Amino acid sequence: MGRKSSAGKRGSGTVRIIAGQWRGRKLPVADVPGLRPSGDRARETLFNWLAPDLPGAVCADLFAGTGALGFEAASRGARQVELVENNRLAIQNLERCIEMLGAEQVSVKPMDAMAWLRSPTEPVFDLLFADPPFDSELHQHIAQAVSDAGCLKPGGLLYIESPADAPSPVVPQGWSAWKEKRIGEVKMLVLKSGG
Repeated sequence: MGRKSSAGKRGSGTVRIIAGQWRGRKLPVADVPGLRPSGDRARETLFNWLAPDLPGAVCADLFAGTGALGFEAASRGARQVELVENNRLAIQNLERCIEMLGAEQVSVKPMDAMAWLRSPTEPVFDLLFADPPFDSELHQHIAQAVSDAGCLKPGGLLYIESPADAPSPVVPQGWSAWKEKRIGEVKMLVLKSGG
């Protein structure tokens, strides 16, 4: 989950899994400055879009934060989910949530999301979630970074969450916008990779 600007509220409380195996389970949110879990409405919309693609999918939740997107995907049938996060407190919290849920299909990659994308990999992912900090400009460049990394299968999906008033992300050549919606202060965009 992205983080709002450092002036934003500190993360606290819980985030609820909406549907699937762990429906209704509440996960603790690490007390990290600016941590901003995706809202229930945005997540419900997103996962309604993704429902046919989730069973058996291999996913990664970049800038994982609370892990709400990754855990929701696993709850709804994703076969494997990597949570990529570089904040120590958030990592510890994600590991506790995995243990609490018994989520054997979920693992934590303790590293910066952009460094993770620069690591050599095969096109093994069906779905990537990218909800970078709102006070960064990473949402504009993440799709190109994913395309350059070659980690998303042809026809795979990339979800980008960004501030509603932010410039639109750069769409890599051969990719297309699949779904788009604005909910309050959030812009939701799903891109489909070429191939």
